[in-house]
Amino acid sequence: MGGNSAVRAFIGSFTSSGGPGITAAAVDRDTGALTVLGSTDVLADPSFLAVGLGPGPGGTALYAVGETPSGAAAALDISGDVPRLIGGVQAVDGGSPTHLALAAGHLVTANYGSGSVTALPVLADGSLGAAVSVLQHEGSGPDARRQEGPHAHQVLGDPSGAWVLSVDLGTDSVRVCALDAGTGALRLHGETALRPGAGPRHLAFHPGGALAYVLNELEPTVTVCRWDAAAGRLEPVGETPVLPESPSSDGAVRTYPSEVVVSHDGRFLWTANRGHDTISVLTLDETGEKPVLVATVGCGGRWPRDLTLDPTGQWLYAANEHSGNVSWFAVEAETGVPQYAGSIEAPAASCVVFA
Repeated sequence: MGGNSAVRAFIGSFTSSGGPGITAAAVDRDTGALTVLGSTDVLADPSFLAVGLGPGPGGTALYAVGETPSGAAAALDISGDVPRLIGGVQAVDGGSPTHLALAAGHLVTANYGSGSVTALPVLADGSLGAAVSVLQHEGSGPDARRQEGPHAHQVLGDPSGAWVLSVDLGTDSVRVCALDAGTGALRLHGETALRPGAGPRHLAFHPGGALAYVLNELEPTVTVCRWDAAAGRLEPVGETPVLPESPSSDGAVRTYPSEVVVSHDGRFLWTANRGHDTISVLTLDETGEKPVLVATVGCGGRWPRDLTLDPTGQWLYAANEHSGNVSWFAVEAETGVPQYAGSIEAPAASCVVFA
């Protein structure tokens, strides 16, 4: 593959459902195609991954959460074809972590089962230290089955680097936190309430930095919010459906949106829709505040748990958990509509990231 081999993808999967754990794959920049290099199961159920600085000059490391009831996180060396554990697996002092982010020299995890957020220090060799702080969410929502208590589903740093946001499906809210780079202490700064019963799952920022799009899982909509980084304040301004009014002729298909992605130029927004098994395409105007649904296309499999743009913005990848594959799509430059280009087998796939 020549120079293309420098770009690699990493696929997380559920080992409890037959997945291989974390898989490394080479990426062909010309076709978007993935070629598996190797995999490791050193961490159980590595459902979400993140790439950050690793050991050595210019090195990168891969970080993963283990979505088990006890909850774990790990760092991996990705200099070879098979990811290799750096240091030990660390407890996150929270249940069933589903997401993670790197911020202020720490790894932060969103713990769905316990409804909390944990900070662990990233050490000089790229490995993780023991958890230093846990911020417990409080509250509930109207859905008695899914919102009986807090369920932190995603955590991410804002574009300014000043704040960490956590999206909670159980409390229909997004929390804004401050993270102390020296101690790892997490402090709640504010909480933004969203529509009751919407079940917010994931958030993506507009490249301009002043808008955020919150994808709701319990109702197939995206909530547009203004983001004031100076004040650390998130303000909802509108809500847009991510599916046509009648997703199925008999109304029997329940859809659970999973991921939201914004194009690098801020012109398009995509969502992955489990159940409907589609990718939705929404256009964004110059303000970015009024997404318009223009198309839905098949995800190339079943139950797309994750959706990711490659670093060039030309290729979109769907991790299809139930069909056990990762599919890729060429993004049509003028319309933003993804065109199916290929797929590889990836049992119990849960996410894709690039390094």
